[in-house]
Amino acid sequence: MKDWQIDSSWTLFLDRDGVINKRKMGGYITSIDEFEFLENVQQAIQNFTNQFGTIIVVTNQQGIAKKIMSKSNLLEIHAYMCMKIEQNGGKIDNCYFAPDLKSEENLLRKPNSGMALLAQSDFPEIDFNKSIMVGDTDSDILFGLNLGMKTVRVKTVEPIGLESHLTVESLFEFSEILKNHIK
Repeated sequence: MKDWQIDSSWTLFLDRDGVINKRKMGGYITSIDEFEFLENVQQAIQNFTNQFGTIIVVTNQQGIAKKIMSKSNLLEIHAYMCMKIEQNGGKIDNCYFAPDLKSEENLLRKPNSGMALLAQSDFPEIDFNKSIMVGDTDSDILFGLNLGMKTVRVKTVEPIGLESHLTVESLFEFSEILKNHIK
């Protein structure tokens, strides 16, 4: 990791479910009441805020296409998540989501690059070669690799079919590793 030379010109891309908040296996987080931060995630994002110039959330949310939740439900959840992170000294610059079904071919859904390209359009300083994608699924890792990013996998119950540059137990563990390498 030392050769990554991470500084404030870098961008951090974060998956949401399984990385920032507890996943609802076999279901969807459809309200603020169901959204639960994973342990020490807010501290991790506070650490990242001091290390990265831009922090972006990219999340596949096919529950919208399935009509299990609405776009406004998702926007409420993201507003709540960002507010709680800010209250704890962190920041998320923007959240992007793909509302389409997994079965439909769509540029936005990870591992496709649509959400990253939208983020780069909104934040022209984003350089994918100076970006890290943190996720818990192969599609997250492939999303990052396809764009030339460094990749970090947070271990969950998801099967690992694709290796990442680094594998950690939690977002907080990654923030601590990074803090020790950047000193």
